[in-house]
Amino acid sequence: MTTTARCGTCIKLTTDDTGIQTGRANRTTDRRLERVGQLRVGTDRKRTALRAAVSAGVLVVFWWLASYSLFSNPPLWEPTPADAVVVLGGASSERLPVGRQLVQDGLAPVLVLSHTDTPGNLDADRLCNRPHRASIVCFRPEQLTTRGEARAVARLAEDRGWDRVLVVTSRYHALRANLHLEQCSDAEIVMNASSPSLGVLGWLPRFIEEGVGVAAGLVRPACANPI
Repeated sequence: MTTTARCGTCIKLTTDDTGIQTGRANRTTDRRLERVGQLRVGTDRKRTALRAAVSAGVLVVFWWLASYSLFSNPPLWEPTPADAVVVLGGASSERLPVGRQLVQDGLAPVLVLSHTDTPGNLDADRLCNRPHRASIVCFRPEQLTTRGEARAVARLAEDRGWDRVLVVTSRYHALRANLHLEQCSDAEIVMNASSPSLGVLGWLPRFIEEGVGVAAGLVRPACANPI
């Protein structure tokens, strides 16, 4: 119960009144401190989210630059005289002309084509379905994959005594193809790339696919030992 003691025109608060006011002040202070704490927590969360976003952005940029260097602008060699030119399956309208030109330039006496009977390999398959000529060799990989083609090319090189092979594939595919071929064959592999017409959105899935493929090739080689 609130009581007061009067002294002339002054009013003195009793001990009970002082305690109530102190309690109210403490509760007000607690609420203010709670709000300050909430603001700090919110600020910390925003800072953490911002740091995470910046880190993710840096990683994406790094990945994109690394993928561009490895798959859009891979290390290639100057074409040199070889025993055969091998055109890997897929995108044959883009790859086959490069292989034919290498043979026409006198860099190899034999053009070797992967025969897959798939829509993307139509030009090469048509050539393989024509009467065979000594200058054209077609092979069917047991598996329609880069690994399967690497094993097939390695067997051909071993059977025919090829020491050096020029291999044509799309630019983005050169690194993975070279990795698998060198895992399977003792022949010298010289990669030659055709240039696909891809926009940014076209390169993105290629970067992902080839990155995964190269990692898989390092973890699980296409051939345990060269054929």
